[in-house]
Amino acid sequence: MERALNFNAGPAALPLEVLEKAKDEWLNYSGTGMSILEMSHRSPEFESVLNHAKKLLTELLDIPETHEVLFLQGGASLQFSMVPYNLLTEEKRAYYVLTGVWSEKALAEARKLGETITAATAKPKNYTTIPSLDDLQLRADAAYLHITSNNTIYGTQWPSFPDTGSIPLVADMSSDILSRPLDISKFGLIYAGAQKNLGPSGVTVVIIKKDLIREDASHLPAMLNYHTYYKNNSLFNTPPSFAIYLLSLVLEWTKKNGGIAGIEDINRQKAALLYKTIDESDGFYKGHAEKPFRSQMNVTFTLQSEELTRKFLAFAKEEGFKGLNGHRSIGGCRASIYNAIPLAHCEKLADFMLRFKKMN
Repeated sequence: MERALNFNAGPAALPLEVLEKAKDEWLNYSGTGMSILEMSHRSPEFESVLNHAKKLLTELLDIPETHEVLFLQGGASLQFSMVPYNLLTEEKRAYYVLTGVWSEKALAEARKLGETITAATAKPKNYTTIPSLDDLQLRADAAYLHITSNNTIYGTQWPSFPDTGSIPLVADMSSDILSRPLDISKFGLIYAGAQKNLGPSGVTVVIIKKDLIREDASHLPAMLNYHTYYKNNSLFNTPPSFAIYLLSLVLEWTKKNGGIAGIEDINRQKAALLYKTIDESDGFYKGHAEKPFRSQMNVTFTLQSEELTRKFLAFAKEEGFKGLNGHRSIGGCRASIYNAIPLAHCEKLADFMLRFKKMN
C-alpha cells in the first residue's frame, strides 16, 4: 500500500515505524498473549508501559525533578477548564495572551471560573503575529500567564517565551511540543493533546510544577483535580491505555532519530523549503503569518483568488495530498508538517506547488 501524503492538522501522521511496531504487537504484547487493548490498566505490564513513556518524555524534554508528568484525557479543551479550576483562586486573576482561536477558547472557559485579564492580543492584526513581550501587562495579582505556543489555524509560533518570574507560565503546546528544545523550568504548567507530535488522539500530557499541585483542592471534582492524577500515577481511573502505548513508541522513535535536536533540525529544513517556495512565487502564494513569527509546524498560505485556491486543493487531492485545506474558520491552505512528516513529503509538496504555479 502506498502511504498518503498526509498533511492533516490533527489527528496527524504517525511515524510509519511506530505503526509497524504496533501492528507487530497488536495481538500479543510482550509475550502476554493479549493486545494492549485487552490488558488491565492495573497490570504490571501496562504500568511498565506508562512508566516507560513518562521516563522517555522526562529524558527527551529534560524535565527537572521539580515537575511531574501526568497522562490525562479530554484533550487541550478540558485543560482550558482544569487550569483555572486548579490555579485560579478568588484573590487572583488569570492573564491570557490571545494569538488565535485556541487561546480565545481557553480564555472563554477561564472567564466562567474567575476573573481574567487579556494581557496582550494579536487579534487587531488578524493573528498574523505574536504580541511583543514588552506589551505584556502583568501584575502581582496574577495567578498565572497563559499562552498558546503554536497557533495551528493562523500558522504563528512563539519564537521565545516570556520570563514571568514568580508568576507561573502556563502553555498550551498541543501542536509543537517535542519539536524544539525547551527550558521546562520556565513553565509552571505545560499541556498538550497528543494528536500532533506525541501520538494518537485520546491522551493529553500535562507537565506541571509540583508546588502547583494543591493537596487542599478536595473541593474540586476528582476528575478535574491534578492532585488526583499525581497521587495515583495517572491511574485513578482507566486511562487511554492504547494511546499511552503508542505515545511511548513515538517517544522511542524520537530518541532513535536524534532526540529533540535531531527532530528540530529536520523540522527547520521542512519549514524552510515550503516558506522558500511561497516567498519566491512572486505573489502567487502568500503566507499568512509575519516572517519572524512563522510556525515550524503549520505553514498557512493563500492563493490569488478563492477560485484558484479551490483549484489548487482539487489538483492536490488528485495527486495524493491529504489535509491541505485551511481551517474552516479562515479558509485558504495549510500544510501541517509535524515531526512525523518526512522531508521527502515536503519536497513533493514544494514540487507540486511549483508545477501548479507554472500551469496557472
